[in-house]
Formats: sequence, C-alpha cells, structure tokens
Amino acid sequence: MSSTPVAGSLSPNRWVIAIAAFCMQLALGAVYAWSVFLNPVISEYKVPRAQANFTFSVALLALGVTAGFGGYLNNRFGPRAIATVAGLIYGAGIILAGFSAPHLPVLYLTYGIIGGIGLGLGYIVALTMLIKWFPDRRGFITGLAVAGFGGGAALTGPVAANFMLKPLGLNTTFIVLGIVYLVIVVGAAQFFRRAPDGYAPPNWTPVSRPQDIRSKRDYSLREALTSPRWYILWFILALNVTAGAALISVASPLAQKFTLVSAGVASTLVVTISIFNGAGRLFWGWVSDFIGRPYTFLALFVIQIFCFALTPLIGNFALLFIPASLIGLCYGGGFGTMPAFAADFFGPKNAGTIYGAMLTAWSAGGILGPLLIGAMDYKTALYIIAGIMLLSCVLPFIARASVPQEEQTVEAVAGS
Repeated sequence: MSSTPVAGSLSPNRWVIAIAAFCMQLALGAVYAWSVFLNPVISEYKVPRAQANFTFSVALLALGVTAGFGGYLNNRFGPRAIATVAGLIYGAGIILAGFSAPHLPVLYLTYGIIGGIGLGLGYIVALTMLIKWFPDRRGFITGLAVAGFGGGAALTGPVAANFMLKPLGLNTTFIVLGIVYLVIVVGAAQFFRRAPDGYAPPNWTPVSRPQDIRSKRDYSLREALTSPRWYILWFILALNVTAGAALISVASPLAQKFTLVSAGVASTLVVTISIFNGAGRLFWGWVSDFIGRPYTFLALFVIQIFCFALTPLIGNFALLFIPASLIGLCYGGGFGTMPAFAADFFGPKNAGTIYGAMLTAWSAGGILGPLLIGAMDYKTALYIIAGIMLLSCVLPFIARASVPQEEQTVEAVAGS
C-alpha cells in the first residue's frame, strides 16, 4: 500500500476535475448511440445487418486494446496530454467516417479503428486519474467517471435520429458529430491534473468494512497478469459486456421488429438504455462500496437472466422498456464496479494500467455480443444470452475465494 497519505488542501479542486471527466465521457459515450445509425449504414453501404453492425464491434475492439496502453501512457505523460490526444483522434475518426461511403472497410477503419483508439485513450484516463483523487469513494467515483460514457447516447441518439439523419444524411451527420466530440473532449482535458502520490482528502479517516477484500500491496501489471484472479475478473467483465453490447447494438431495429414501431419511436428505447447505462455505473459503483464487488456482480448476472429470458415474450413497446432498462443498468454497473474491483485486488497504485489491460474483455464482449445477436434471429440469441448469464453466476464466488487470507487487509473506501 502507499506510504503516509498526502493531505489535499493545496491541491486543485478534485470535484472540478471529476466534472470535467464526466463531460468528456459524455462525448466519448456517444458511441453507444450506434444502433441509431445501424439501419442508415445498411442502406447507405448496401450491406447485410451483421456486416454493418461489425463496425460497432471494431470500435469496441480498438477501445479495449488501446485502453491497455492508455494506462501506461497516462502514468508517463499525464492525464491532460493523453486526454487531449484522445479527443483529437476520436473526433478525427468520426469526421473521416463521413467520407467513407460506400466503402464499408473504410468505415471500419475510420469509425471503428481510429475512433476506437481515441475512445480507449480517453476512457482509461478518467478512471486512472480519479481513482487516485478519490481514495475515500473508490466505488462511487469510478461509477461517476464512467457514468457519462454510459449516458452519452442519451444525448446523441435522439438528436441524430430526429434532427440530423433525415435532413443532413448519414455522412454529414458523422462530420458534424465528430467536430462536436473533438471540441468537448479536448476542452475538458485542459482541466485534468495528476493526483499527488499518496493523496488523501483533508480530514479523511478510513473505516473498516468486513465485506471488503483488499490487497495488502500494490501489484505491477506483470504481477497481475500472472495471477489467476486477473483472468477471473477478465471473464466476469467480458461476459457482462457480451450481454449488454448485444442488446445495445440492435436496440432500435429490435424494438421495431418486436413492437412494429417507427425508427423515430424506437430511438427512445436507445435513449432509455443509455440513461440506465449511465445511471447503473454510478448506482452499482456506489452499492459495491457497501455490499462488496463480488456480490454486486452476482446481482448483475441474476437480474439479467430474467431480463433476457423475458424480452422475447414482449410485443408491447411500453413493456419492452422494463427489461431493456434493467439490462442497461446492469451493463453500466459492470463498468462502474470493475475498476474498483481491480483496485481492491491489486492495489490502487497501478490500478489504471491493470484495469486498462483488463478492458480487452470489453473488446471480446463487444465483438461476441453483437455478432451473436446479428447472426441469428433475435429471440434465439436472447435465450442463449440468458443461459450465459446463468453460467456466469459462479464467477463472483470464484473471484472472492481467489485471494488468499494472508494477502488480504480490511480497508474502507469511504470514511468520516
């Protein structure tokens, strides 16, 4: 663990930094509005649904792979520099996507790979930075750090569906959105600062919680990657992403098929999932501070078993909001809880780098989920995903048992 904490009275206002990170994540999280663009891409590029939807998987693949390097780059160059570069790359990728039609491989390159690289760099910076600024609220702040990412589509989805795609067309919409994303991310990055080593807020005293499992020392990335518990956490995150990404990638066309509503009406489901995705990151991150990370993930898997099993039976658009919202809540909850889970198991010092490498699970789930639901009829895919969630319930117990007692220490994430 770190040496004596450094008081924060002379440090920058950490809440200003947190708000800037939240705003940046709103722009990055607009990627979750992808299903609004899915049918326009199918029409513009004249390709099957699975090929068009693969763009979303490519973006998540690039995001996950890049995040593994982002934690290291953040430690070396600082959060402001890396977030600025992230905004430039992300914005450029979306802008260039506006010039890719009708060549689908160019869309994969621009929106998927280039945009995804920017996403990965920007996403991990906020987590790495804020974990160190908020040792007293680890679960809550990691939830807040990614809540904006989950909620970004709540802004982009309806704006694009109702005000941009029809009058401007797909290509111009990409160009305009890319410019907006670039300005927001680069602007927010200028408020970022690195926390002093051993930082602690003034007058904070840790409080013990018996359900917490905490490492007595800080692991390096190399040490973490040789530990079985890293791979257990990887699979927990990957399976949770698989489920959520599957629904998110087809939310709009699925709603149209199941309930026969228009694309404009279906976009409200995309917005709702996005809102709950963002809220779930904050809510479950906060809950995990009290019930522990393993039990939090168990709750996420159990809820999704019922949601995915019941969704194929719903033909009413209003009722579809219930399981879709809960799935969004659980999908976001995984991202709000796992950074703190990694910090618990491996220590906070290198948590950003270790969790960054773990985000390859996001890539894996982001590929598997959309491919699964795009390769077969929706109802069959939803039942299969319910089964995957059932099998996943054992993993939180394995994770909890994977830390030997001699390596644990009880230490709180909240204090008085």
